[in-house]
Amino acid sequence: MASRNTIVAHVEDRPGVLARVASLFRRRGFNIESLTVGQCEEPGLSRMTIVVDGDDHQVDQVCRQLFKLIDVVSIFDITYEPMVDRELALIKVSATNFNRREVLDVVEMFRADVVDVHSDSLIVQILGDEGKVNAALGMFQQFGVLEMVRTGRVAMRRGVETSKPPPVSDSQQAAAAVRAMLGRRPEGVLPFASD
Repeated sequence: MASRNTIVAHVEDRPGVLARVASLFRRRGFNIESLTVGQCEEPGLSRMTIVVDGDDHQVDQVCRQLFKLIDVVSIFDITYEPMVDRELALIKVSATNFNRREVLDVVEMFRADVVDVHSDSLIVQILGDEGKVNAALGMFQQFGVLEMVRTGRVAMRRGVETSKPPPVSDSQQAAAAVRAMLGRRPEGVLPFASD
């Protein structure tokens, strides 16, 4: 059954990693619904949250292929696990003297924030799950949405379970041993999966 799957990957923080990850999805014919990348608690690593459509078997295959990329340190499909997920959206809404109070009522209803005021518009910041952002966007459509930007989903497992990669020592030999245990080759040792 096709569904929207949430994949969390920790990757090395280097140029070209994002292009290699996106290219793998492109080669497999997957459309990335959203992709967010940012720093994580581990120095030298970035955390990617990727949302894709596909059945479980296809997504499992892509996860296995992703893990073969030398820059990918860990990968988890957290679709069916208890998680907290959020999106941030900035929505520029047409707001004149005639409808400004109504727009502000919608802002209050969704516990959003007004971050910019102009004589003919407001920029509203809304934070929540995808359903909340979509519902707010639907309500603002009646006033006229002039512009919108969304971050895409960020997600984290609930409770004490984490999606953190196993710790790697600062020493080169210990890091190489961990990579060997995971079946990984150090950079520059061929063959390795890349574009």
